[in-house]
Amino acid sequence: MSLIPKDGLRPRPKLPADYSAPEKLPTSVKPPASRRPSVLQEPVLVLNATFEPINVTAVRRALILMLKGVAQAEEHNHAEVHSAAASMKIPSVIRLLAYRHIPQQTRALSRKNILLRDRNTCQFCGRVFPAGDLTLDHVMPRSRGGHSTWENLVACCYACNNKKGDRTPEEAGLRLQRRPRPFTLHTSRQLMRLIGRQDEKWRKYLFY
Repeated sequence: MSLIPKDGLRPRPKLPADYSAPEKLPTSVKPPASRRPSVLQEPVLVLNATFEPINVTAVRRALILMLKGVAQAEEHNHAEVHSAAASMKIPSVIRLLAYRHIPQQTRALSRKNILLRDRNTCQFCGRVFPAGDLTLDHVMPRSRGGHSTWENLVACCYACNNKKGDRTPEEAGLRLQRRPRPFTLHTSRQLMRLIGRQDEKWRKYLFY
């Protein structure tokens, strides 16, 4: 005997008395997972032809300058990079072979330079994060007239960014670690000395 009713629909199974439907999980945007930085992204001190420190670049860029014959390595790290035909030691300090005039002007406004200026530190909670775990926050929200300028953009972790929302720091109960300023040559020199404390090969070029 068939148990299917005449309307062709099968009866729904009875659920236990203590059954409860699963709760719907809230949807939210998660910050990107932390990734270990590549050795090609590690900092390299750049010297002018006169041995004056002028910049900090990544290993990848430093290797390109060396391969083009624009710079030479003055100090090396222990690591190496390998290709199918050759291997190269990772530079820690490189020097330009031709003197380059460095104008007294601020750097271009970009996410990379904002994080560099703020030393990968959330300007609200004061914690240091990998670059991938930080975002940029408008101190005065754009919806309220805030502009994308050096004085209104700061590095911010996702937790503080969500807490602040579309409010000022005072309204959100947050406090800036320091007032945001443009990235000047003086700022760059300060950062070089800061990184130089972690790499003793830099010290003789920065502390003289």
